Amino acid sequence: MNATTSEHQAPAERSAPERPAQERKEPTYLFTEKYVADKSEIARRFIETRARLNANVDKAGNFLLKRFYNIDHNVYLEGTLPAKTKELMGLVASASLRCDDCIYYHAIQAYRLGVTRAEQEESLNVALVVGGSIVIPHLRRAYALLEEMYG
Repeated sequence: MNATTSEHQAPAERSAPERPAQERKEPTYLFTEKYVADKSEIARRFIETRARLNANVDKAGNFLLKRFYNIDHNVYLEGTLPAKTKELMGLVASASLRCDDCIYYHAIQAYRLGVTRAEQEESLNVALVVGGSIVIPHLRRAYALLEEMYG
């Protein structure tokens, strides 16, 4: 056997192992949006504003935007990763990207799923390390929301 030929031969094609279909389901929330809104003025204002602005977007009938909203909804369903984990990942990404609306959304959803304040704060620590000191003003607002929700 020629050494050059054997070293450069492509490996035999292997097919990917079959994976069972991923079951996704709605998460089980411990708290309703109304409960959170009654508990936190910051959450109430955010939830009401988001609903009002989403109604405006819905009126436009933008098909591509609706498809994106569908993808966004589906990615946070229970799956291989628990919804709680995904919401904390969303919180970290949102704080790193400095999106206050996104921070509020994911912090509220995580709270509704039963995530503890300590878990949210530790996730925000990750965001601070990833995003740097520019994240601090957003953490201040996140902590104000956490204070209202958790006390």
